[in-house]
Amino acid sequence: QVQLVESGGGLVPAGGSLRLSCAASGRTFSSYAMGWFRQAPGKEREFVAAISWSGGMTYYTRSVKGRFTISRDNAKNTVYLQMNSLKPEDTAVYSCAARARVVPTTSPNEYDYWGQGTQVTVSS
Repeated sequence: QVQLVESGGGLVPAGGSLRLSCAASGRTFSSYAMGWFRQAPGKEREFVAAISWSGGMTYYTRSVKGRFTISRDNAKNTVYLQMNSLKPEDTAVYSCAARARVVPTTSPNEYDYWGQGTQVTVSS
């Protein structure tokens, strides 16, 4: 069982930055691939970024590539999402997810555990 708690969301002007954190419970965090997803009002949940258990493999959706960076610290049981050059279209609830595999995926259906989400609002 893994419990995930996100933090770091907030209101930021366009062009600004935020760093989201996702703290995980459990001793086997390092064996989980991790992902970040987001959901805007009236839209479906969207893949944002994912990272393998070791951090050696990362994936991004095209719209955030070059602006967002996913990373993890297995000693701290935490995964991060550094978001730079934020745009109003990045506004959404951001959730982290854990997959009981070492390799991540972009499909939300293949993740086993989810956090409650944190709101990110980018003003124009």
